[in-house]
Amino acid sequence: MSLAVARLSPEMFYLVLSIVLLLVHLSVQSFTFKAQVGNRYTVGARDEGLQPVHVAGRAARAYANFRETFPAFAALALAIEVLGAADWWTGLGAMLYFWSRVAYLPAYLAGVVWIRSFIWNFSAIGLVIMLWRLVV
Repeated sequence: MSLAVARLSPEMFYLVLSIVLLLVHLSVQSFTFKAQVGNRYTVGARDEGLQPVHVAGRAARAYANFRETFPAFAALALAIEVLGAADWWTGLGAMLYFWSRVAYLPAYLAGVVWIRSFIWNFSAIGLVIMLWRLVV
C-alpha cells in the first residue's frame, strides 16, 4: 500500500475505492452491451437506439442504481472529512456502503432478486449511519 493511501481516513479510502467501482460498473455495462449488439453498433452513432437486454440490461440498471447513490456517499464522505466528524461509526458506514455496492453488481448480474435487494438495503444503512453521525 502506498504511503498516500495509508494516510487516508477510512471515509476517503472508501471514496477512492468507490470511484474505482464506478469505473468497474461503467466497464461492465459497456462490455456487456457491446457483447449484445456488437462492436460495429457501439462505435457508431447509435441512431437505431438499441436497448440493453438480459445481462446487458441488468448491468445498465446496476450502473444506474450505483450512480443514484454514489453522489450521496461522496457528499457525506467529503463533508465528514472537511468537518472533522470522522469516527468509528462513519468509517463503518463507509465500509458498509462500499462492500455492499461491490456485492450488488454480481448479485444484479446474476439476477438474484431478494438477496440483491437486501444488499442494497445494507448500502443504504451505511449512508444512514454516515448521515446520522454527521448531523448528530
